[in-house]
Amino acid sequence: MLTLLNQAPETNRRRLLQAAGAGMLGVSLPKVLEAVDNNFDDAPSPSAKNVIFMHLFGGPSQLETFDMKPDAPSDIRGPFKPIPCSTDGLLVCEHLPNIAQITDKITVVKTMTHDFNDHSGAGHYVQTGHRWHVPIGGGFNVTPQDWPAIGSVAKYFDQRRGLINEAPTYAVLPNALGSLQQKGDIARPGETAGWLGGAYAPVVTGVNKNSENDNPFWRTCTDEELQFSIKGLSPQAGMTIGRFNSRAQLLNRINEHQQTLRELDRTRVFDKYRARALELVLSDKAREAFDVTKEDPKTRDTYGRHLYGQSALVARRLIEAGTRFVTVQYDCVDGYSWDSHRNSDDVKKHLLPTFDQAFAALVNDLDDRGMLDDTLIVVMGEMGRTPKANSSWGRNHWSTLFPAVLAGGGIKRGFIYGETDKHAAYATAHPVSPEDMAATIFMALGINPNWQIQDAIGRPHQLTSGKPVLDLFI
Repeated sequence: MLTLLNQAPETNRRRLLQAAGAGMLGVSLPKVLEAVDNNFDDAPSPSAKNVIFMHLFGGPSQLETFDMKPDAPSDIRGPFKPIPCSTDGLLVCEHLPNIAQITDKITVVKTMTHDFNDHSGAGHYVQTGHRWHVPIGGGFNVTPQDWPAIGSVAKYFDQRRGLINEAPTYAVLPNALGSLQQKGDIARPGETAGWLGGAYAPVVTGVNKNSENDNPFWRTCTDEELQFSIKGLSPQAGMTIGRFNSRAQLLNRINEHQQTLRELDRTRVFDKYRARALELVLSDKAREAFDVTKEDPKTRDTYGRHLYGQSALVARRLIEAGTRFVTVQYDCVDGYSWDSHRNSDDVKKHLLPTFDQAFAALVNDLDDRGMLDDTLIVVMGEMGRTPKANSSWGRNHWSTLFPAVLAGGGIKRGFIYGETDKHAAYATAHPVSPEDMAATIFMALGINPNWQIQDAIGRPHQLTSGKPVLDLFI
């Protein structure tokens, strides 16, 4: 049996199934699969305990953020100017003054790149590390065939290791991506558990807007609005984590006697609902993490009383409560926002200031609390913008080059990775694909990118074909 477990991954599962089917050494199929699932000998040493993924949906411009080209022609360099920062060679936009003051705590990756020049597909790509199966222009919404989000994969391996968190393992704030767009009838892919199944789905909060044209990301929100309510969270009175754990242990003892595929399938179905119930019955600490009104008012002011700032603050509170992976979505409520085709006015007045305030506050807050070393923050859009602007200073889709910003979790401080050409159009050194970034996040969490996950019918799939960007780590 030890010989079988040391085979190459692509042949490992087939040989194990053959052995189990033959009743080798009297071991049942469920026991053999369990042995495969729990072999973590090749796990990398984690540099982070948890991740906050800040997704700027729509595609922020590299030329208006972290890859400014002040010497480029006037129709390329943009209307904004760089300001001094503490990282040599980094040109930060004048409308990111708070971030400019903390560049000694962050790494800027200038050279994210892919060729899926579409919002939904690109959003799926950067949140999963896999190309979307729907072709460009072929759809907008979530499908059952979507690849599971990085957060769902982290949840999968936590469960395989027997970890049951009192806080949700994976959460999405402040809304499901797309739910605040226009009439709210869009469900963008990338953040879901996809074909991995409901047991690994995130807990998703909901914050409503006041009208179809309202944008709570851009204005001060009242405490009444900022409820961060969780759909379906209505636990039965007296049903605690301890009682659920007792029932789970009893179920596990019963499952030890189940040896057929049919019985195994039933167990998996039950486990799906058991895992969901365990996650929704939160500890008092976890429940309070969603209640941003319990935070110090001065801290809330530092993050900004707009929806993005308060969502970033809830992310920090969830990490404190024990959540492993939080995605904070900055959605395109008006249908454009970061997707700045029309002009750069909203970028200047609303988008850059709210992002600047929230991100800088989060980095400083985690650092002050001694949490930054254990928490990896990853910020990126799903694409960049065209180097050449239009007459009203709008820019179109450009997935060929865009930046990512990382902080904490073992990442270098005051570091720039990658080089770009004189117009911020192409990477000239060290391009980084979504697969590579996914592999980097997995490695930081102690998850081997070469590991496999099983779909609903037990087929194995490698986590990603990407390679971790080792130069980003200390």
